[in-house]
Amino acid sequence: VGCDPSFLKSCLLSQGGSGKIPTVEFISETLINNVVQDPQTGRIYLGAVNNIFQLSPSLQKEARTETGPKKDAKTCTPPASGCQDTVLMPNSNKLLLVHPSNGSLIVCGSRYRGICSLLNLSNVEQELYYNDNKGERTYVASIEDNVNVVSVMSNYTKNGRTFKVFLVGKGYGSLDSTKLISTRILEDYQDWVVFENIIEASAVQTAPFVLKYLHDFQHAFKEDGFVYFLFSRTLDGTDNKNLTFVSRLCENDQHYYSYTELQLTCGTNNRYNKVQAAYVTFPGKELARVMSQSGNYGTVTSFTKVLFMVAHPDDDESDSALCMYPLNSINQQLMDIISACYSDSGEISGVPAVDVPYSSQTYTACTSKISVSASLSCGAEHLLSPLASKPAFALKADAALTMSVHLTAVTVAVENDHTIAFLGSANGEVFKITKVPVQTCLEMKDCQSCVGLRDPYCGWCVLEGRCTRRSECRRAEEKNGWLWSPKQQCVKIVSFSPSNLSCRKTVSMFLSVQVNINIPSLPTIGHSDRLQCKIESFQSNGIMSDSGEVSCDLPQPGLVPKTPEGQDFVVVAIRIFVNETVELATREFMFYNCAATVRKSENTPCMSCVSSQWGCQWNTQDHTCSDADNSVVVSHIINANCPRFENPDPVLIPVGYKTRISFEGINLKHYQVNWPHSTPNMHLSSRERNTLFLFFFYDKSPETNVLFYVKDKESGEKMDSTVNVTLYNCAVERNDCSLCKNADPKYKCVWCSKKLACVYEKLCDPLPSNTECPDPEITNISPLFGPVLGGISITISGSNLGIDQGDIKSIRVAGKPCIHEPEKYSVSKRVVCEIGPADKADWGEVEIEVNGGKRGTSSVSFTYRDPMPEEVMPNRGPKAGGTLITISGLFLNAGSKEDPASTELCPCLGREHFGENITCRTGEYRVDKVPSDPLDVVMKYGKRTTKSIPASFRFVENPTVQDHQPKASFVCGGRNIVVTGSGFDIIQTAIMKVQGGNWSASEVPKNDTVIQFQSPTVNGSLNQHLKTVIKLDNWEKELKPFHYHPNPSFNNLQNKIITANSMIIVTGRGFSKAMTTKEAQAFVGDVQCVVNTLQDDKLFLEPPSTTPRAPTRSKHQHRETGSENLELMIKFGKGEWVVDSVQYETKNDFPLYIIIPAVIVPMLLIITISVYCYRRKSQQAEREYEKVKHQLENLEESVRDRCKKEFTDLMIEMEDHTNDLNEGRIPFLDYKTYTDRVFFLPSKDGANDVMITGKLDIPEARKATVIQSLNQFSNLLNSKTFLINFIRTLERSHDFNARAKVYFASLLTVALHGKLEYYTDIMRTLLLELMEEYVNSKNPKLMLRRSETVVERMLCNWMSICLYQFLKDSAGEPLYKLFKAIKHQIEKGPVDVRVKKAKYTLNDTGLLGDDVEYSVLTLQVLVQGEGPDVTPVKVLNCDTISQVKEKIIEQVYRNLPYSQRPKVDSVTLEWRPGSTGQILSDLDLTSQKEGRWKRINTLAHYNVRDNATLVLSKVQHTQQNYDQNQENHEERNALLEDDKVFHLVRPTDELDETKSKRGSIKDKSMTKAITEIYLTRLLSVKGTLQQFVDDFFRSVLCSGAVVPPAVKYFFDFLDEQALKHNNVDEETIHIWKTNSLPLRFWVNILKNPHFIFDVHVSEVVDASLSVIAQTFMDACTKSEHKLSRDSPSNKLLYAKEISTYKKMVDDYYKGIRQMVSVSDQDMNTHLAEVSRSHTDKLNTHVALHQLYQYASKYYDGIIASLEEDPAAQSKQLALRLQQIAAALENKVTDL
Repeated sequence: VGCDPSFLKSCLLSQGGSGKIPTVEFISETLINNVVQDPQTGRIYLGAVNNIFQLSPSLQKEARTETGPKKDAKTCTPPASGCQDTVLMPNSNKLLLVHPSNGSLIVCGSRYRGICSLLNLSNVEQELYYNDNKGERTYVASIEDNVNVVSVMSNYTKNGRTFKVFLVGKGYGSLDSTKLISTRILEDYQDWVVFENIIEASAVQTAPFVLKYLHDFQHAFKEDGFVYFLFSRTLDGTDNKNLTFVSRLCENDQHYYSYTELQLTCGTNNRYNKVQAAYVTFPGKELARVMSQSGNYGTVTSFTKVLFMVAHPDDDESDSALCMYPLNSINQQLMDIISACYSDSGEISGVPAVDVPYSSQTYTACTSKISVSASLSCGAEHLLSPLASKPAFALKADAALTMSVHLTAVTVAVENDHTIAFLGSANGEVFKITKVPVQTCLEMKDCQSCVGLRDPYCGWCVLEGRCTRRSECRRAEEKNGWLWSPKQQCVKIVSFSPSNLSCRKTVSMFLSVQVNINIPSLPTIGHSDRLQCKIESFQSNGIMSDSGEVSCDLPQPGLVPKTPEGQDFVVVAIRIFVNETVELATREFMFYNCAATVRKSENTPCMSCVSSQWGCQWNTQDHTCSDADNSVVVSHIINANCPRFENPDPVLIPVGYKTRISFEGINLKHYQVNWPHSTPNMHLSSRERNTLFLFFFYDKSPETNVLFYVKDKESGEKMDSTVNVTLYNCAVERNDCSLCKNADPKYKCVWCSKKLACVYEKLCDPLPSNTECPDPEITNISPLFGPVLGGISITISGSNLGIDQGDIKSIRVAGKPCIHEPEKYSVSKRVVCEIGPADKADWGEVEIEVNGGKRGTSSVSFTYRDPMPEEVMPNRGPKAGGTLITISGLFLNAGSKEDPASTELCPCLGREHFGENITCRTGEYRVDKVPSDPLDVVMKYGKRTTKSIPASFRFVENPTVQDHQPKASFVCGGRNIVVTGSGFDIIQTAIMKVQGGNWSASEVPKNDTVIQFQSPTVNGSLNQHLKTVIKLDNWEKELKPFHYHPNPSFNNLQNKIITANSMIIVTGRGFSKAMTTKEAQAFVGDVQCVVNTLQDDKLFLEPPSTTPRAPTRSKHQHRETGSENLELMIKFGKGEWVVDSVQYETKNDFPLYIIIPAVIVPMLLIITISVYCYRRKSQQAEREYEKVKHQLENLEESVRDRCKKEFTDLMIEMEDHTNDLNEGRIPFLDYKTYTDRVFFLPSKDGANDVMITGKLDIPEARKATVIQSLNQFSNLLNSKTFLINFIRTLERSHDFNARAKVYFASLLTVALHGKLEYYTDIMRTLLLELMEEYVNSKNPKLMLRRSETVVERMLCNWMSICLYQFLKDSAGEPLYKLFKAIKHQIEKGPVDVRVKKAKYTLNDTGLLGDDVEYSVLTLQVLVQGEGPDVTPVKVLNCDTISQVKEKIIEQVYRNLPYSQRPKVDSVTLEWRPGSTGQILSDLDLTSQKEGRWKRINTLAHYNVRDNATLVLSKVQHTQQNYDQNQENHEERNALLEDDKVFHLVRPTDELDETKSKRGSIKDKSMTKAITEIYLTRLLSVKGTLQQFVDDFFRSVLCSGAVVPPAVKYFFDFLDEQALKHNNVDEETIHIWKTNSLPLRFWVNILKNPHFIFDVHVSEVVDASLSVIAQTFMDACTKSEHKLSRDSPSNKLLYAKEISTYKKMVDDYYKGIRQMVSVSDQDMNTHLAEVSRSHTDKLNTHVALHQLYQYASKYYDGIIASLEEDPAAQSKQLALRLQQIAAALENKVTDL
């Protein structure tokens, strides 16, 4: 960085993001072209390629609109629909400008010749204006990527009216207008249209087709009535060098007469000649002063705006500079140029100064000699324009800053009179040029860190206690109110007076003592400010004196904190506050405690007292230390010359010997002392010595220090004493002669032979005359084995092994010399030597000789042996190392573990074990080749012996980790994590560890591909990202992704009583974050419960299978509660949570209480009465009664068993479908398929309808003519007069039935999709007519009830179009979950494919009334041709083969939408129970027959077992297979000739003829009676699905969320029209709204999920959906449904919920009514966006062709209607239709 010192005293370059500043960022996926900010709201708008973003001031995305890619061509003239060869092209943003006065954003892009649009400033997703058919006059920007566009808002006045306009500066592109400057209007006015250039000024334009005046605009701005443009351009076609110019014109100049250009040079010799960016603002005072003092800029003040510009040379973008130009200098130079041309023939000081650009004229054209008055300052028609300066008269500026980087942006701020420049580079870096780093004020929490920033932006606001900008500090202007400059220091306490105080003297004369606090830099404290002093918990008001000192009261002695142990003072912070909360300054103050000084030295209390820094005094009478008090003078109070005892003699005292000791007493004049062996009550002078005889015993250590102290006999208090002596014991740690003789001579220790001990010399009698020690003794040798070649060290332990290392004369081991290692010698105890070689394996004693010829021999032998390693196990390991290898062989322990020998293995990290076998751990193998060649394992024993095992180990590739499941855990840990990969068989230790947590070890893996861990427990309070790693031996691998979630939370149970038949529901949060149904465990007491379903906020548990009991408690845990209180505990991994206390009822008679009275008792009563009547008639009736009674007993038993079974199944598990949605996206249909299915799938041709297939049967030769005619017909339909007549004519025709009306309306919707605004207008018009008809002549409540008119179907289609995005964004997911839940629940139980009935359903007519026995099987399915992996699939053994295929296809291809999956008929299923396979089919020769009935084959028929492997293969159409399939089909057809086929149950009306008629009737009636009992299953299914139904209803009927604008718009339309009619009440409006939205759209989608999803809806699923749809319809009606016992089961099923749903509907309608209205303009903008997004995908021409068929069929009536309509006559609509008919039908006409 180069920095001109004349402008910046110092420069600091800081890259954005490199400091501690939190980065706020928004990332766009495409290049950002422009950025602007709304000055009123602070919102930021980004113009990027293909996108416009709306951001909050904190860069949070608020809205986004797509602007591309668009189909366009370079030569295309909009609209693009009329262009050829268009392709998708990106749309770069060329211009972005805030138009605040009307709340719009001007957006111009690079597509469609640079046409602009207006977006809503509050929501850029809303387009306010766009029109592409106004021609060239509205082309604003450029399609060329290298052409820049700048603009600025302005005003334009015409005819006394002022318009908002924007001036545009644009370079020239090959296909652009040649105008450089244009003024664009922002509203339609007379002949002007929006975005039109309203000023025709031919002078300011470049010459087309000539490489001359190539402009590159960079900036535009307004100032003082002028508009400025900054750009670079070439001079002419001969010189391609760019020069930088600033041009100016008067804002009110409507002809650009005032346009004048001034060249700007930057740097020496104009090195930086090409401008890149600029910014205009006021400079700070400091910069203005320096600029003025330099003399290069004229007079510059802080009120003179400056143009800051960054530029670079033409030939070097990596070199950039910052230059500055005062605006007054620019204006002065421009006026000089203008004056020179108008007054001085274009000369300044005789030198040509004026150029005439964009013209062939030269400066000689400046021939006028007029004076430039104020009236001519903006030019005139008769004056020459445009003008420009000659290069010699350019405005020059030196580079204020140079940087070796490509600068592309600049902005400038002023803070504290300092100017800070922010520069942006092409690499995305941000530089700040100033003395300081980037602003971080708010991060600083104290004054020191704030002013330490040295940032002009930041200072400490003293009286507010925060780091702020100066402007944010209310009292910044007061002295010391805002501190910034390094010269200023923070407010601090300089001193206290007194500087310290006794903790006992804080109160004087019953008043608190005050401390004066000197704070020189304290700001002015106003009358309203309150000063406070805080000392710990004590507070007092501060008083400020005239001198600036603050006085504060000190706390009472009892409030002063206790003096800490070991100290004689306590430090307390005195803190000064202003206005209670803002701390001004703090400093520590010391309270001393004289009484505590004695603690510092208990043996010299007086000396500690009088020598302390606090000036304490000592009382010799009561032995206390107190505060100095000069007012009291008595002899026993002293402050020096303490009485004490010192100077003992001797200081060394042997243990066990009575020794004489003497010491001195000093300053004892205050005492009468009784000395032993002296005269009683003798007064001592200042110094006396006394003698004592002492005897001690101590054997803990060789020596210890002893302190003698003296007590005052009267008080018992210690007196000062420094009588310290040392006791020593010769015997301790000197247990042999050598050690004794090695003792320090001052101890006078001798080896006493008589006592065989080391003693003080006077304790040995007689004193030994012989000073020699006994012979050495060897007690141990380590090691006992060594290699034959020697070279290892052995350690010899014993006693009397010499006093000094020099005493060792020789050592021999097994007769071989051993070299002494003196550095390892230990006196008398240890000798270390290195053994020499032996000729062969040998053994022998160890002998040592010491000084004096004394010898010692070991009692154990040392053995020479030759180690022979044989095998290494394991023989391979990972490259990363960490393998623990075991080396086995013979005589391997020839040395020691500590011996320098080691096992070398690239490398081996030391021995883990040394003995008969040796183990060591391998290090990392650093050679690239893996697997390595077999490597030798080399072992070294000492210096000479090397043994190797050739080719015994090799390094292989490290393991690889492919996946891990699951990928999350709770912080409690304990979840089983299965890691899959390869190479695990070589691993010995596997550990899973977490940064910040614990680690979890896994056992050695049992196979090569799988390792299982338990997730470690981590600290739940950790907020940072936790790194999870597995360590396999030495190899580490991070598991990504792996997330730790907070532990789940549980709520108390709502129902605390559980029974054997109840379902336990546990609620809470976060269950599914890191746990599944199979992993979770639950316990009631000591019995485990089965977890059926796990959702994020709910757990469904089955009750205990046996009666639970409370677990055994220890005595201290025992609680006095009833035995029925049990804990419900949930266990996830290692986490255990007691949710609540529950009670378990062993018997639950509730079901029988309901069923027996309801079913059995009435039946028993009826039969009893009947039998009684019969009994009176005859004896035969009596016998019949006995028979019926027996049957009744059987029936009662049957009912009892069945009811128990059904209520056991009441709450059935259901898998969490959320997981399915997470694994694969919801299969939404694209817009075209959606509209095709909604509009045309219900038609008579269904999926083969021409609108769905898109195929028109038109001869190729006529195709162009037909397309052209259809386009004309489309234009005709866009005539409202024609279309209204067309529709009315059709509806008057008797053969135009309801189906035709629906189809016609759908065709019309597709044909007019490109102009949905027009379509909506037509719909409104027809609806108003329909409304008038119903209100005036019919029942208004019936309106929109059915699709009896074209407009009613148009409304349905309009809703379908407008709600498509809402379906995708909001309602689609709960609808899909509901569909999947119903499908799953139905398929959990048997489904009869023939009668279309299921065990689990919501529809009573579709309920399977027989108790079919079945079991769940898990099949292992192998898909032929798709790899070896098998897919487990759950099926039922009662499923037909086709049902099994469906379930297999759904599971195997679950990630594919239904349309892309293979169909059932296209696959075969083969079972391979043995060596041969068997093709499974629904019907074959093995099918079972029951009379005339044949049962469809099931898995049970084929005896397929659980976990069986089946092969699914697609049918191949080879000839052989075709013939085989033909045979199969023929066989199947033969088998189906008799249609008496059933699956699970035979139809009840088809009874075997073998039974008697009477018996048949009885059986049939019994079956029906039993069937009614199965209705309880409806409740079961309903309860399971309830959450999904509620979620869907909430998503549709919640006005609190996003309501589609179409709904609000249409409901408001109905409300407005209702107000215009007196006979329309609230109930009627409610019915209209219900008929238009819930019944017309939502019920249709609910009953037909395949309209919006790519799914298949079976008949049994459709039956349940119909029940929910009926419930939805009932909820939307106002009428009350009176239910009775005879009401349909479907109505009774949701009877309880209907009132809740009705309230939801009412609240929904009320909520929409209270919302902000959607204007026509807003709705049209939304509809236009839908049209643009989807119209090109629809079969528009096919729709037009089909519509014409109606026009052709009713041709005469239409022509007649048009000829009768005056409006149609004026537009010649009948003639146009005739011409179209002639062209389409290939007729010759004279029209």
